Amino acid sequence: MPSIAVRRIYGLAPGSSDSHRVLVDRLWPRGVTKATAPIDEWAKDVAPSSDLRRWYDHRVDRFDEFGRRYRVELGQGATAEAVERLRAIARSQDLILVTATKDVEHSGAEVLRRVLSE
Repeated sequence: MPSIAVRRIYGLAPGSSDSHRVLVDRLWPRGVTKATAPIDEWAKDVAPSSDLRRWYDHRVDRFDEFGRRYRVELGQGATAEAVERLRAIARSQDLILVTATKDVEHSGAEVLRRVLSE
């Protein structure tokens, strides 16, 4: 059974991997060039909306509510279609959700990982 993991882009080794690596941040990570980024694609359409991201502000005390609100966003329109596409990839091979956030455990990427694993 393929796995779904979350990793920071910083320190992620470029090169071949059996895993499909998807950047799931709305903003491009600082200090990383698009030419050398260790990812297979950028799926910014599955990232939390700018309004939700600003409201959350990486405050751990808001993480549960952030997760609830983000799940609602993930079920709507084009975002839901992108989630289903990632789910299909995860059925056939390992998937790594790549993010620039420092606190991976309390990130949108972690919420997305949980959604895709359900």
